[in-house]
This record gives sequence, C-alpha cells and structure tokens, in this order.
Amino acid sequence: MNQQSAMRTITYREAVREAIREALQRDERVFLMGEDVGHYGGCYAVSKGLLAEFGPERIRDTPLSESGFVGAGIGAALGGMRPIVEVMTVNFSLLALDQILNNGATLLHMSGGQFNVPLVIRMATGAGKQLAAQHAHSLEGWYAHIPGIRVLSPATVEDARGMLWSALEDPDPVLIFENNTLYNMEGTLAADAGPVDIDTARVRRPGGDLTLITYSASLFKSLEAAEVLAGEGIEVEVIDLRSLRPLDDATYLASVARTHRVLIVDEGWRSGSLSAEISARIMEQGFYDLDQPVQRLCTAEVPIPYAHHMEAAALPQAATIAEAVRRMMTHG
Repeated sequence: MNQQSAMRTITYREAVREAIREALQRDERVFLMGEDVGHYGGCYAVSKGLLAEFGPERIRDTPLSESGFVGAGIGAALGGMRPIVEVMTVNFSLLALDQILNNGATLLHMSGGQFNVPLVIRMATGAGKQLAAQHAHSLEGWYAHIPGIRVLSPATVEDARGMLWSALEDPDPVLIFENNTLYNMEGTLAADAGPVDIDTARVRRPGGDLTLITYSASLFKSLEAAEVLAGEGIEVEVIDLRSLRPLDDATYLASVARTHRVLIVDEGWRSGSLSAEISARIMEQGFYDLDQPVQRLCTAEVPIPYAHHMEAAALPQAATIAEAVRRMMTHG
C-alpha cells in the first residue's frame, strides 16, 4: 500500500469519536458520561451512535449538574475505572471547578501519594460560532494555572484522534479542550493512526524570520497568515503548543534562538493569559536571544459578542496576525 492510499480524509468530530470508540473497545474500565452524550449523541454530535454500540452502562447520560457528574467521575476514577467526562462547553466547567480544583487536582497530594485520579475531562471551548457571551470563551489558560492536572489542546485531526488514549494512560486528571470551530474541519489521517505524544509542542511550519507561538483553532489562522507573509518574503515559524500544562519550553525557546522575534497568538484574554506566562518564560530563559520585545495578539477584553461581525473583530484573525508580524519586521 502506498503512502497516499494509506491516508484518509476525516473530520475533527469523527476523529474524536473514533478515539472514544477505540478507548471503549480497548479497556472495559473506560466509559463516557455527560449531558446528552447518549440518546442525543452529544451537543456537537461527537458521541452519535455510541449508545447503540456500547449500551447505557458505558455511555451514560447525566443530570444537568456539572458538579455532580464531574464528582462522580472523580469517584469512579478513584474506584479503578477510567472515566471520560464530557462537559458541554467550557463555561459549564466553572460549575464543577470545586471538584476539578479542590478534589481532582489535589487528592494525590492530600493522600500522601496514595490516590491517583485517572480522569479525562473533555470540553468544547472557543468562539466563532455565535454562541455569545456565556458559551464562547477560551478559559483553558485558567486551567493551565492549576498544579495537579494536565491540559491538552488538540488542533489537528491527528491530535484529536491520538491524544485521548495517551490521556487515559495518565494516572492524573487530564483536561482536553476541543475548539468548537474545529469539529467540521477535515484533515488527513493515517489508516493506522494511534496514540500520540502529549508532552511536546510541534513546529507546524519552519521559518527563520519570526517565531509564532499558538494553539488550537488559532493554529490554522496562523498558518494562513504565514502563507500570505511567505509571498512577501517573510518566513514565519509556526509552533503548535498542543500541551498547555505542562508547557514545552524547549521547543519554542529553540525556535526563538533561531528567529530572535516572537509573536504569541492566544484566543484567551490578554490580561493574566497563557500568552503572558509564555512571554515571561521567554524573557526569563531566552532574553538574550531576542532582537525586540515579545509581542502578543489576544482576544479583545470584552464578553464575546453575539453579532457575527463583532465576534470576528474581537478574535485574532489571519489578517490581524499577518499585520502584527509586518509591524514587528518593519519596526524591529
């Protein structure tokens, strides 16, 4: 079989569904629970068909109580199961923050190393679908602040397919943030695709003029901007963080040492953001590699608007990314 025929086209949604199906098939301890994951097939149709395939013991619809079913997931993990808990959107996870922060993230420490919590929590994040101010924010940077958990942000179909199994093998809680604008995105995936590394960032496009650090849906806007800039003679190196906690400092610091300029694109708000943390780490560990200050492009500090044109204006876009790079190259 040649390499081309070994690849197939798949949507991000289908890749996540395949990952869940494989996990259920490989390990009888794995089950999925959350609001509308069963009969309805999931708010974003990720779990469609899984109830008929695996039954209600392993595809469990829950009451509308995030604190309750995330707590139940923690209890199941403590009891030897490998639960995948789906929280419909990131804002709803705030209703379970006590369970995630005060229980899931701390029990290993508070038990003196006796009790691991092998729990995976999946949730949709991000803006761009006109879901308005209560459903469209990117709060993954908040969770990246918390010791005791791992935070993943798959952007590609390969990572959407492969990160889940790696997460389920982690003895501690793992939060996976799936940007809702990516579910319909198509990509190519190897027929024999399996688990992927969840420790390292990836250079998605090499370049020597400027390092662009980003993650999730902003990766594709960044790659689009890099393609436009290449036509103008500016070669941008695009780095996909993939893991937001722990951060892979080595990969982006090595890039900074080559390019000497950095732009961080972060769909979170600027103040106290993940981009601020990365900027500080670069200043602490790579200051003498910089030819100019680190720059950041983030979401406007407003509740996400409902109106489509206002929502688009609030978010980093390919055009605004390209313009930020041009300014840096002109004034650097």
